[in-house]
Amino acid sequence: MEIQPFSDEYFMKQALEEAQKAFEQDEVPVGAIVVCSNQIIARAHNFTERLNDVTAHAEMQAFTSAADYLGGKYLKDCILYVTLEPCVMCAGASYWTQLQKIVIGASDEKRGFRRLTENILHPKTEIIKGVMQEECSVLLKTFFARKR
Repeated sequence: MEIQPFSDEYFMKQALEEAQKAFEQDEVPVGAIVVCSNQIIARAHNFTERLNDVTAHAEMQAFTSAADYLGGKYLKDCILYVTLEPCVMCAGASYWTQLQKIVIGASDEKRGFRRLTENILHPKTEIIKGVMQEECSVLLKTFFARKR
């Protein structure tokens, strides 16, 4: 299957490349990108081990980078592509960024924000789930199988 440019699959593939970087650095392999007007303005992956910082999730790193790029804290016209469903912390931070949309790869049944409530997101934020879910899940499962 050929992936069309600027599709959700196209951008999720970019987030997966970030997750692969995390995997290679022995970080939990979660990748995130922020897209504005079909342009990637931020790329990030987990840095919790490297920075010894529990808040250094891929989404948080991407928000900081995107806000810096745009010169403001609001990401109203932006889309977050993330390989794993955000945790409550990251979903709460996304509320304050006022993201237009969040596109999620794999679900997180244990720590994902949807386990508690979707109301944690900004009311105008749209959610799309399951984009390239299998590819996103395989990387995570491989990582944790190595750890056990």
